[in-house]
Amino acid sequence: MADTGKAEKRRARAKPQDEVLFDRELEDLPADLRWREWMLRVEAVIFAAAEPVSRETLARVVGKNCGIDLLIDDLREELRGRPYDLVSVGGGWQHRTRSAYAQTIRTSAAPTRSATAMLSQHEATVLMAVGYFQPVTRGELSKIFGKEVSRDTIASLRGAGFVAAGPRSPTPGAPYSYVTTPAFLSAFGFDTLRDLPDIEMMEDAGLLSRRAAVPMDIFEDERDETDAFEGE
Repeated sequence: MADTGKAEKRRARAKPQDEVLFDRELEDLPADLRWREWMLRVEAVIFAAAEPVSRETLARVVGKNCGIDLLIDDLREELRGRPYDLVSVGGGWQHRTRSAYAQTIRTSAAPTRSATAMLSQHEATVLMAVGYFQPVTRGELSKIFGKEVSRDTIASLRGAGFVAAGPRSPTPGAPYSYVTTPAFLSAFGFDTLRDLPDIEMMEDAGLLSRRAAVPMDIFEDERDETDAFEGE
């Protein structure tokens, strides 16, 4: 019996720190204070995170019956008079400066956390093309722009975390295709790829030419499928 007691004490001392119980339910607090603490926890996690925070992540710090959407609504209400907001991007939530203060921030010339600021205009346009046509190969991108899209450009986008390798293309040589990552959605403030601007605007501006890359009837089929999907 004595040996058993000593063994249990040793196991208790060896218990990892991350196994210490975290009180999510806060049942000892009145309902209003419990809700307030959940709000503060959620805001703290979102504020500290380097990328959009998912619902699953936030659920780790609040009670099992806590409504995440209601918490977010209350937090956004509190931020109504602030120059920043909580926005839904990339499948999660993130603090973002309100667009009304964009010119103020540019005028200040203060360094920002936006990774897109490091991209050249050409790189940003190529990135948008990947967003529209993915999975797409470098050769197909070159056709879209009417000039070669270099390996360095793709490497830069991959290095920034906006693009990743997709499936091999069924074309001769089986080149790699490329797809966008969740970081792309976050950086441009998109919740899903459906939030991309109308591609016709890009074509009218002379930035992209989808007809140079693939037959027009393919896009007619895609449009039909999109309309059917959105009508469900």
